[in-house]
Amino acid sequence: MTSFFKELFEYSHHFNQKLFDVFNSSSSDKVPEKSVKLFNHILNAHQIWNNRVDAQQQAFGVWEIHTISNLKNIDQTNYQQTLQILDKCNLTEIINYTNSKGQIFSNSIRDILFHIINHSTYHRAQIATEFKQHGLEPLVTDYIFYKR
Repeated sequence: MTSFFKELFEYSHHFNQKLFDVFNSSSSDKVPEKSVKLFNHILNAHQIWNNRVDAQQQAFGVWEIHTISNLKNIDQTNYQQTLQILDKCNLTEIINYTNSKGQIFSNSIRDILFHIINHSTYHRAQIATEFKQHGLEPLVTDYIFYKR
């Protein structure tokens, strides 16, 4: 299962890097503000969940906005931290964490990692919709296209 999660995170990282390229391109002034907000949210949430698994303080707010130039590095750091989690943690281990509202929950590391992937995919689809609505060509980020 660890190798499958590594593939999923490689896929997610690949398309986050592609999104960064779009946001950092010469036509970045055409990128909808909501798309930038959603991309920041994807990266912030990934970092927050990684830090919950690693029992570290979260460094970012859920909806914090970063400069475009920092997004590539944030994604790279998230990806590397997740790979370290996959190498050192038992995926069936249950961890306790506190959410942003101060509520305490328990979930397996496996479920948390799947949530990170699912959450990122969901918001990348929202970004694609935003692109279409603003006359931009959305990235095709379907997993099966990535695997071809």
